[in-house]
Amino acid sequence: MDSPAISVQNVSMRFNLSKDKILGLKEYVIKAVKRELFYEEFWALQDVSFTVSKGEVFGLMGLNGAGKSTLLKIIAGVFRPTEGSVMVDGEISPLLELGAGFDPEFSARDNIYMNGAMYGHPPKYMETKYNEILDFAELWEFEHVALKNFSSGMMGRLGFAVATSVQPSILIVDEILGVGDYKFQAKCEERINNMISQGVTVLLVSHNAATIKEMCSRAVLLERGKVVCLGDVDEVCSVYGDCAG
Repeated sequence: MDSPAISVQNVSMRFNLSKDKILGLKEYVIKAVKRELFYEEFWALQDVSFTVSKGEVFGLMGLNGAGKSTLLKIIAGVFRPTEGSVMVDGEISPLLELGAGFDPEFSARDNIYMNGAMYGHPPKYMETKYNEILDFAELWEFEHVALKNFSSGMMGRLGFAVATSVQPSILIVDEILGVGDYKFQAKCEERINNMISQGVTVLLVSHNAATIKEMCSRAVLLERGKVVCLGDVDEVCSVYGDCAG
């Protein structure tokens, strides 16, 4: 039997939140020396477990503050959990914060190569994908324009085009279908659906129960960092509707 694409086992994540407002490094050092730094523990996730099979489209749901973003960053390797473990079998392409790695002082062309390097792709490889990226993003006329002059929509289009220029084995999609105008959103959905049809594993995050129902067979619902429902998508969406209401 194949191992799952994603295995989340008993994952908990604790953050220490400062109780005091500290205005500078000097004040921080003084308080640290005097042992006057006080923190409040905040558990963003508590004992979260689920698995995603290879080739599955799996939904992740929850209201704001449920812990979804923290969990996604743990799965993507940005955070290390305080407790528990995450195992990932395959190359991940996380569509979390599109364009977050871009440098606003550099052109679209330069950022394509730099962002590609962040995904582990050498310049020669990105050269083979360059035309496809600008074609998809519809940004040829802005090829040499610094990104600080781009709108947020243009940044998102470029970020999505770079992130999906290579087909990964696992795709994490975090509410990115709102990128650009309606026409561009349709292009994004078509590209994701093409990946799904070719067997890419997808972890889909959305506040829209209809989207989760349409694309997923199973899902997990988080509330205040804990799993409140896991399993059949209809059941999870029903419980989510009660929580949202």
